[in-house]
Amino acid sequence: MARTAEKAAATRTETVYPVPEPDLTPKELIARAVALRPQLRAEQAEADERGSYSEAMHRQFLEAGFYRAVQPRMFGGYEFDIPTFYKTMLEISRGHPGSGWCLTLCASHPFVIGSHWSEKAQRELFGPDGFFAAPHRPPPLGTATPVKGGYIIEGVWDYCSGIPYSSHFIGGARIVGDKNPPPTVNVVVPKSALTVLDDWGGDRTLGMRASGSNSVQVDKVFVPEHYVVPADGMWAKAEGMKDGTPGTRLHGNPMYLGRTMGPYHMSLVAPTLGAARAAIDEFEEIIKTRNTIFPPVMPRYRHVDFQRAFGQATALADASEGILMSAGHRYMDYCRRWAEDGTMFSLAENIGLWAMMQHAGRLAGEAMDVIYGASSSAATKRGQRIERYYRDVAMYRSHISAQYLNFAAPLARAHFGLEVGLFGF
Repeated sequence: MARTAEKAAATRTETVYPVPEPDLTPKELIARAVALRPQLRAEQAEADERGSYSEAMHRQFLEAGFYRAVQPRMFGGYEFDIPTFYKTMLEISRGHPGSGWCLTLCASHPFVIGSHWSEKAQRELFGPDGFFAAPHRPPPLGTATPVKGGYIIEGVWDYCSGIPYSSHFIGGARIVGDKNPPPTVNVVVPKSALTVLDDWGGDRTLGMRASGSNSVQVDKVFVPEHYVVPADGMWAKAEGMKDGTPGTRLHGNPMYLGRTMGPYHMSLVAPTLGAARAAIDEFEEIIKTRNTIFPPVMPRYRHVDFQRAFGQATALADASEGILMSAGHRYMDYCRRWAEDGTMFSLAENIGLWAMMQHAGRLAGEAMDVIYGASSSAATKRGQRIERYYRDVAMYRSHISAQYLNFAAPLARAHFGLEVGLFGF
């Protein structure tokens, strides 16, 4: 093991907050998500109208351990690996894609705090009981004005998915000062110090109506200096990470290198693939219970046209899930490689995971198209599940991160060592 990696991977055994279920396994966590599928489906319409899942569902998510899945064990988390987390979120999303998006986009970020914030900050942010959940809106939509001991934060950040049941908010901001361009940072603000705007749920958006993607407003809130970190730490060039991160040094787990491009897009694809899987489930029910309209009249599942659609959509969804899981395992392999021999987790590899996931999302969308086209106009009526899932996938497709052609050239530039032109690199 390289000396720098060995130093950065030093193991900490101290427990600050106890783990609720010390013997919980990844298999059981995933099984709990699967078990909630019928209830999530039964509550889809209410959750969409509300703009997020219910308080009762939140309590079930808490008890199941979903919010703690990738949280450091030192602070009461289970510290499961990246593939386990996204398989769990996929199963939640198969019950309701909007609820899955809401949960994924707040439950994934304890991993980010555990990677890039200092021990002092982690002790406070994961306190007083080990619960931490937060959306992260990376664009610098606010300002951070330096004052004694910290910063004054203000701004409005839209699309803060997962904020309804979060404890905190993480947002990008520009430091007010003389430098041009001003440095960008990520700031953590307690939810109690901000205003959640009433701009999500119901007919306000085409889809993902239960994703809790409300805007938040922060009005001149002081945060201490250790709640603020440089914005480029999550995707910067590898040269700056040879000694690891605060998280690798604190927790002894190379997963906390916190190279986020792949995991961040996994957070978008898991709910999208969940929508495609849910649509396939609904389509199966349709073709098993309805006959063909034209002779020879038979159960639809026995007719080659419906068999073809079911098989094609299933294969596309399987391919999407294969990429999702492969990217998760590849992330873990890159981190272990760094811990073993000091090989950097490069910018090209970081962007490459993102690009992989974009194509996983594309395949999930194609699976949804097949099902939507084969389900007949009855499935397009308001309130039908396939109609809901189609709208949810459409929201993913419009996301800036889903535009895979826009990321192909930056990936090539990173490979050849050129200026990437993505996030300022």
